[in-house]
Amino acid sequence: MWGLAGWTTLGLSGVGLSRLRGEQLRVRRGLAWLAGVWAMYLVVLLGVSLVQKQKVLAVGQPQCFDDMCFTVTGVEEVKGFLIHDEQRLIRVTVRVTNRGRMAESDGLMRAYLVDAQGRRWEESTGVNGVGLTAKVAGGDSVLSQPVFKVAGDATGLRLVLTHGWKQPGVLVIGDSDSLLHRKTVVELGR
Repeated sequence: MWGLAGWTTLGLSGVGLSRLRGEQLRVRRGLAWLAGVWAMYLVVLLGVSLVQKQKVLAVGQPQCFDDMCFTVTGVEEVKGFLIHDEQRLIRVTVRVTNRGRMAESDGLMRAYLVDAQGRRWEESTGVNGVGLTAKVAGGDSVLSQPVFKVAGDATGLRLVLTHGWKQPGVLVIGDSDSLLHRKTVVELGR
């Protein structure tokens, strides 16, 4: 994707130069090439996303995004909270590891749970300590414990770690966050 972005920058520079020179035919031809190559790239991106199988990780397997790795180390149902409508609280323990040398955080990281029926639950706010986006010293790890309020009948729970759609990974072929790609999930055994 970065190669295509660089090529596009050069192509747009050439189109701009041709426009300044008044070469309208070259401008149209250059724009057509740019649009055609991007269209082909998007077709390949969507094709790979649709045919590639979903990656399923087990508890204890790391999921890495550049230097930051996220490993689910445990899951438990939180007892003793007053929950209405037969809902329950699920706490997932995630070890956040920075494999780099400098302190970093993954500010785009988000987590949610899905169940066997395809229902989705976002992370509950206000009941977590260290967040998944915490800054971690180089070569160090911290524990994050996001909490989710799920339906009482939810089974087959899976954790999804994602950067969402507002980032360049949506245009990377084969990336778990790319357009229409099945997200990588961690099977929680609940």
